[in-house]
Amino acid sequence: MNSVRAYRDIRDSVGRRDRSMHDKTMSLAEAAALVPDGASLGIGGSIMSRTPMAMIWQLIKSGRRNLNVSRSMMSTDGDWVVGSGIADRIETSWCAQGISWGLSKVARDRFETGAVVYEEWSHLAMGQRYHAGAMGVPFMPMRTVIGSDLERLAAGKVGRSTCPFTGEEVLLVPALNPEVAIIHVQRCDRFGNAQIDGLPFMDIDLACAADRVILTTEEIVSTEQIRRAPERTRIPFFCVEAVVDVPFGSAPHECFGLYEPMMRHLDRYVARANSDPRSGFEALMTELVHEPADWTQFLERIGVAELVEAMGRGRSIYRD
Repeated sequence: MNSVRAYRDIRDSVGRRDRSMHDKTMSLAEAAALVPDGASLGIGGSIMSRTPMAMIWQLIKSGRRNLNVSRSMMSTDGDWVVGSGIADRIETSWCAQGISWGLSKVARDRFETGAVVYEEWSHLAMGQRYHAGAMGVPFMPMRTVIGSDLERLAAGKVGRSTCPFTGEEVLLVPALNPEVAIIHVQRCDRFGNAQIDGLPFMDIDLACAADRVILTTEEIVSTEQIRRAPERTRIPFFCVEAVVDVPFGSAPHECFGLYEPMMRHLDRYVARANSDPRSGFEALMTELVHEPADWTQFLERIGVAELVEAMGRGRSIYRD
């Protein structure tokens, strides 16, 4: 499958963006309706950091199918998108439960049975692909990956060329321009001017590369508040199509400076998911996604005590 889109197609899509400053706030369900079945979907954050879990939760609840999902590195979100059946293809550099638990038996089951296609790239290659997409160029040259198994596995999707200045051989990786990006941030205004605390990972390039961007945010603040620290605005309003106010929107993952991962919940989740990657995982989806009526009810399944504890650890970084 060739995921490289023609430059004219990308330019036409970007040209259709509504760049006006208008109120873009909406509900999770309304934002999920902007993601059609079969879309290519880029997920912001990395591993367990600033994962837009609430948006993923809503996409599963809304019954999306056949998504082509890309992310720098995947964790529980990888389990959710491949195990629930909303994705039939994953492009990433790493897909596991997390550093503490190792490989996901849910993901392995779906990949090894062919239920979901797993396309592996190096971490740098994923970043370069989003960067090419953000720049509006069809590929990016790089020196790593050459001669590795990753190059062999990506045969037909990468190419080699000779640098016209040095004569050195370089590897060309294709641009990645998702049709939709979902990104979670600490704060933004109602127009979509977003500030990110901590590592931005690949989110700025992802936001610029995607046709449309859905932001979920821990809080919506005034534009005046955003303007007091303009250097912290990492994603501009003209890239953004939807803004959803979702406190604890990365739970049970972390959001830098606000809360750390909810490890007891994740320990319980991994034990159950890995003990039975099919019916056990389906029971978890029923309990965590389909039974809760809204995101607040999902948070109740994690438990107030663990949320408060995670918040205390997350905010401790500002207390020394």
